[in-house]
Order: sequence, then C-alpha cells, then structure tokens
Amino acid sequence: MSSPAKSPRGWCIAWPLLLWTAWPIQAQTPPKFSFSHDVAPILTERCMQCHGHEPLMAHLDLRTREGALKGAQHGPVIVPGNAADSHLYRHLTGQESPQMPLGGRLSDAEIAVIKNWIDSGAEWDSGLTLAPGSLTTGAPEKKFTDQQRRYWAFQKVVKPAVPAVKDRDWDRNPIDAFIMAKLQQKNLRPNPPAGKITLLRRATEDLIGLPPTPEEVQAFLADTSPDAFAKVVDRLLSSPQYGERWGRHWLDLARYADTNGFKSDETRPNIWRYRDYVIQAFNEDKPYDRFIREQIAGDELYPNDLSARVAVGFNRHFTDETNQPVIELRRQETLNDITDTVGAVFLGMTYGCARCHDHKFDPILHKDYYRLQAFFANIREQDDLVLLSGAELEAYRQQQALWEEKTRDIRNEMHAMVAPLGKARRDFYSIRFSTGTREALGTPPETRTPLQSLLAIKAAPQITYEDRALVNFKDEEFGAAQLTPQQKKRFAELEAELRTYEPLKPNPPMAQTIVDNGREAPKSYVLGAGNWDVQRDEVQPGFLSILDPGNPKIAPPEGLNSTGRRSVLANWLADPENPLTPRVMVNRIWHYHFGRGIVGSTSDFGVMGDRPTNPQLLDYLASSFVENGWSIKKMHRLIMLSQLYQESSDSQAQAAAVDPDNNLLWHYERHRLEGEAIRDSMLFVSGLLNSKIGGPGVNPPLPAGAGGGPAYGGGGVAGGGRGGRGGAAKVDPSAANRRSVYVFVKRNMVYPMLDAFDEPNPQETCSRRFRSVIPSQALILMNDALVLDWARALAGRVLNDSGLSLDQQVDRAYRLALSRPPAAAEREAVRDFLDRQSSLLAERLARNEKPPMPEELPAGMEPSRAAAFVDFCHALVNSNEFLYAN
Repeated sequence: MSSPAKSPRGWCIAWPLLLWTAWPIQAQTPPKFSFSHDVAPILTERCMQCHGHEPLMAHLDLRTREGALKGAQHGPVIVPGNAADSHLYRHLTGQESPQMPLGGRLSDAEIAVIKNWIDSGAEWDSGLTLAPGSLTTGAPEKKFTDQQRRYWAFQKVVKPAVPAVKDRDWDRNPIDAFIMAKLQQKNLRPNPPAGKITLLRRATEDLIGLPPTPEEVQAFLADTSPDAFAKVVDRLLSSPQYGERWGRHWLDLARYADTNGFKSDETRPNIWRYRDYVIQAFNEDKPYDRFIREQIAGDELYPNDLSARVAVGFNRHFTDETNQPVIELRRQETLNDITDTVGAVFLGMTYGCARCHDHKFDPILHKDYYRLQAFFANIREQDDLVLLSGAELEAYRQQQALWEEKTRDIRNEMHAMVAPLGKARRDFYSIRFSTGTREALGTPPETRTPLQSLLAIKAAPQITYEDRALVNFKDEEFGAAQLTPQQKKRFAELEAELRTYEPLKPNPPMAQTIVDNGREAPKSYVLGAGNWDVQRDEVQPGFLSILDPGNPKIAPPEGLNSTGRRSVLANWLADPENPLTPRVMVNRIWHYHFGRGIVGSTSDFGVMGDRPTNPQLLDYLASSFVENGWSIKKMHRLIMLSQLYQESSDSQAQAAAVDPDNNLLWHYERHRLEGEAIRDSMLFVSGLLNSKIGGPGVNPPLPAGAGGGPAYGGGGVAGGGRGGRGGAAKVDPSAANRRSVYVFVKRNMVYPMLDAFDEPNPQETCSRRFRSVIPSQALILMNDALVLDWARALAGRVLNDSGLSLDQQVDRAYRLALSRPPAAAEREAVRDFLDRQSSLLAERLARNEKPPMPEELPAGMEPSRAAAFVDFCHALVNSNEFLYAN
C-alpha cells in the first residue's frame, strides 16, 4: 500500500531527524518476545474456535507450527520473515477479505504482536500444541472472552433516551426521533408522507393481507381529523382477518404443515387446531410472554386450559419418518429439529451450529446445545388430545364406556380370531429394529427405563395392526390366507354387527400435540459429532451458558405426569430480563412491516448475522414491548403511527447516492406481496373470497397434471397419497375459495401458486421469505385457469354493478382493484384496448371459440365486449400496482 505524499516542508523537517536517528548506522531487529507468552494467547483466544478443532474452517490448522505453515485450502498463509506477504497478517489487518477473526477485529497491539512474530521467523516453542481455550465443552475452568460477554445481543435491554431532533413532524413519535437522528448525521431528509390512498392500502395489506374496499377508501378520504389514520389502524387490528394475516407469519416460524413429510407424507388430521390457536392468539393480542409459555409448556403451566395444551403443538411440527426402523435415530432427529427451532425462533441464535462441536463464531458451547435439548428429552406425541372439559368431557367418557360395553364381546371375538396373525407379523417385522428398540419392546412396560418407554411407544405403531388390516393383508404368511373360510365368514359377520353400533361411538374434537412421558426423563448426553450413538458427557437441562451457566432447579409439577422441565425453559425464555427474547420479537414485527428487520438476519443475532442498523431504536422498542405487557398490537400501533411508516416510497437522488440500500430508511420500500396475499386479494376483489374462519385445511383446485385431479389428491380425497396432495375433506367451490392460510399444507407438494411466490419450505423454520422475480410467477398470473376464473368473476361483478356505462365500468374496476379512480390517460388507454380487443374476440366468437366470459351479462351487452372486459380485469390484477405494497 502506497504512503500518502509528503509536503516539501515535511521532508525538510524529517531529513535532519532521519540523519540523526540513523547515526550510528546499524541493523534494526524486531523486538524479542516469547511465543508462548505473547503469541499463543492471541491464537488460543481468538483463532482456535475456527482453526483449533475439526472441522477446520478453510482447512487451516493453527494448533501446531506444522499446521500453521502448511496453510489453508488455497496454500500457505504465513511467510516466515515477511508479514506483509503473509495472508494471515493481511486478513487480520483487513487488507484481504474477510477480515479476521470474524468475531471482531484484533486490537492494534495484538496485530503488532502477530506482525513481529512473523517478521521474526514465525518461531514456535518446540512441541507446543495449542487447543481451543475459551469454548471447550465440559471444561468449567475455561471462560468466555470479555469481547464475547460484551457482545451487543447479550447485554441487558436498557431503554435509551429519545434523541432530540429539530424537525417538529419527526419528534412526536420516539421511532421518528431515532430514525431522524441517524439521517441528520448524514445530512439526509426523510421522504414526505405518502398520499392517503397509498397509506390506507399499505396499512390494510400490511395488517390483514387484503386491499381496502372502495367504501373504506371513501370514508378515510372524508375523515380530515388528526387521528384519522389511527382510527384506521385500530379498525384493522380489531378485524378477525388480522389474525389470519399475522398468524401466517408465525406459522412460517413454526414450520407448520398438515402432513408428516418424508416419502409417505401422511396426513396429520387434527394438527390444524394449532393453526387456529395461532390465529386466535393474534386476534386476542395474547401477551407474547404468555404466547411463549403456552407453546413451550402449556400442558404443564396451564393444564386446565385446552387452548394452551393445543399450543404445545408448536413442538409437534417436526417432520416424521414413521417407518424409520432405527427409532433412536428418529428420536434424535426430532429432538434436533425442536432444539434448532426453539433456539432460532425465540432466541435468534443458531443453536444448530453447536450440534457437533462448539459454535464456530458464537459463544454457544457444544454442551449448550444438549442442555437446551434436555428440556425436551421426555416428550412424546399425543395425537388424541380430547378437546372437551367439564360436563362435556364426562358425557364423552360415559358414551365411550357405553360403546365399549356394548361391543366388547364382538371385538374380543374378532381379535381372538386374528391375534395369531398379529403376533407372527409383529415378531417377523420387529427384526428390523435396532437392538435397543427390540429390548425395549421385549421389556414389560412397568420395568422399562424412561428411554425404553419412549422407544417402545415410538416403535409400536409400526408393529401394531388393526384387526381389519390383518385380514386385508394379502401375503400368505401373515394375511387372510391363514384363516379358514369359516373364520373369514364369521369375521365378516362380526364386522357387520360392529358397524351397527357406530352411532353409539362418540367422535369428540381432538388435537395433535406433545406431552411428557411421565415424571422421570431419560438421561441426556453431549453427542460426539452429533451422532446419536456416540454419547459423551451427561448433561442436565440448562440455558445459554454465557447468560446463565448454572443448572436450573426443576421439579415435576404437582398432580401432573410430567417432568416440569419445559416449564422452567418457558419461564426463562419469557423472562423480561432475557436480553434476546424481546429484541428478537420486536425485530420480527419490524421486519414484517418494512420488509427487513433492524437486524436483517432475523433469526441470527450472532456474530455471523447482521448488526442492528439502529441499536438504540431496537432497545427502545424491546423495552417498550415489555413495558406494554408484551402486546404485539400496541407495537403495531407504535410503528404504524410513526412518520417513518407513513413515508412515501419515492426515490431521492441525493439520498440514494448517500444511502443506496436505504439502511437509514429515508423512504418506504416497495415490495411484492406474498403469494397468500396475492391469491387472497384476487379472490377478495372478485367477490369470491370465503371469509369463514378456522377448521380443517382446504384443497383448492390444482393445475392439470399437478396432483392427479381437480383438487389435491384427485378431488380432495383424504389420505395424502403419493400421487397428489390429499389430506382434506372434499370441498365445494366456495370452501376452496377460503383464505390461503387455510390451504392444506402438504410437505411434499406445496400448493403450486403459493410455491411459485416463495411460500417457505415447511420442512424447517423460516424467518425471512425470499422475494423472487421469476418467469413462472408471470406465467401463473397470465395463464392459470383459476386466475382467469377470478378475472371473470371480477368482470362480472363490475359489469353488474355498473351497467352499460363504460366510464362507470372502468372507474369501478379501478376502485375495486387499485383503490383509486383511473387517470384520464388511463381511461383513454382502457377504452382503446377494449375497442381493439372486442374486435378480435368477435372474430373468435364467430369461429365458435369460447373465450373467458362473465357468467351473467348485463342486458344489451355484446358478448365480445364482455369478454374483452374480462381481459382488461385480468390485466388489472396483473399490474404491479395490484401486486406490490407501495
């Protein structure tokens, strides 16, 4: 790197000094120092996390001199005697990217030590091997660095003072003051407010995922009071459609789906209860701390609250390979999924990176991963939670007992007939299980260990058969071939008799969730490289060591068959003193309002994540969130009533030159609506949207060839077969037009339209959706039969509302779709388009072709004109103004 030019005067002063300091002339040597005393502590403290144990980042091993001189995957990084040419030194100084270490720059003094060491020949004490110093699992004497402890995300949330700003319009809301203070540092001005129609449309799409009605637009334009927009926000927050919109955001995080995943992808028939719980929780403005507690440990903390027990279904959304023979592996994969999800969703930490070793960048110990996992070590699925209480529950039990009494003899005779088949089949197929699972199945239930009990419960469905299924099996060894003709006849007679009692059998509402399998949990271990069968040190349930290194006190709750572990975790997560939980949630809310969070990496607040663009604002929001009872709706109100939220999206050349990425938020960012909002908005403006709330998932029609029929799974038949989507009851067309949050989510086949518009993969948690622009989106919007049907319905609605007046027709279409009247130039363009398109379509009609047409035409309207109006409406809902939030 060249030095800046010196002035002549500077040289005149420096020259005598140079002569003086050079006398007598002699070689200058780097200062002497000790490798073990000066260099090794820096390498151990700052480099070993990535280059001190397997897997080695960039294949660079700094534990020994041999490894250090061998270098990284692209060659040597140390040139002994020449620090300037050493990649290690150049990365430390930032001359090469990325600057190292990733956890934060070395001090100038530390860099000088490394430079002198390399310039001196990079000597190394003979036989010395370095080891990870601060993040070694199972070594309580090792400590975190001061830098790790000072990391911003681990600091207590303290409410900062609101900055003083000179602009009167930007000092009424604390958010504006924090934003304005940053803008003023760059001599920038924020955009002026957006127009009222733009603002109303923005807020309505933001909070309920639909455009405003023409009547709502007119009412807002007519309201000139200072709190007109505040009234709009309050109205939208009180709408039941708010929970449908914002509940969908949470379902992304919860990796919600209606099926198991893997090859079979069987339906979870009652998991939709969790989805409805989430929607209701948002509509009720359930305090977020309570929302956390219910989803982690609702069954332990609120055992008499059925909705809280449904809420624990948050931990039931793992994918499940139900025919996996290695039950221990299947159990471990489930626990890993829950651990990763809880760490990311509630703490914004990438716990999963510590599954195999200490986290490479964040202070998450290898053992911390399994300490968190230990809270869930005793869980099992509960797919038959009866959602009744009090007198209703007692009535159900009595009815069930009556049915069992009336049918006992029939069922016993049927079972005795096929029991030998079941035993033979069970004995044969049990061989596929691991030794540990076979031992668990062979141990009497009353003497099983906690782990054996869990393994046996998980394995049992694979070798437990309904009596009818045993008769239906075709194989000769274990199937109906083993029964005599008389037995088959008698079985059929008994089965017919049993069916006569079906009206007696109760069918209560049920939910799928998880519970603890008793009051004692299996032991938990640190797993070597994350392998279920490589058990290292035993661990107890615990939190993030850098925040709380101790083992919490845990006791089984009185009167419950549960360990109480998850209650302790839930209370720690929801503790107002937890520095991560409130920051993470307010950042998520901000992200969904503005398209990106104050911390851009919304589920990674660690070293490799983004830094907050406005840390003081983040802490102000987090502290306000807790002060206001963890109310999500109050946070919406605070954000949306700011001048920041109400900015226009126009560009400014000066601001764009200084802040091209809009990190300082000098303008509102346009962004495309999600697939759900696009589909729902099209249904809404066409008049087809079914506003029913809750219930099982629905299966809208599929494109031809995308699942075997007009609905998922060929007509919407339940079962989730491999050829289609399946899993939901048959639905009428109006039910298929329900909001997208109720569309059946099949893991192996996401609904194609939503998939094209970046609906997340339900296999794992998603905190930020992609916003792609790809050809398939345009192809769907232009060619999909459903979209054409919605355009037909919109055209029919407009024509029937407006009669034969073209001006009224165009005006009505614009107001329904875009919330505004057309400009004069637009009106002329539409008129010209309709004239030309009508002529073309008249020719098609003359050839007996059938272009899309409204179902009912106003009296006296030419069919070609009506068909042209369908094309106009189709173009209108394909416009960026319809598809983008402005």
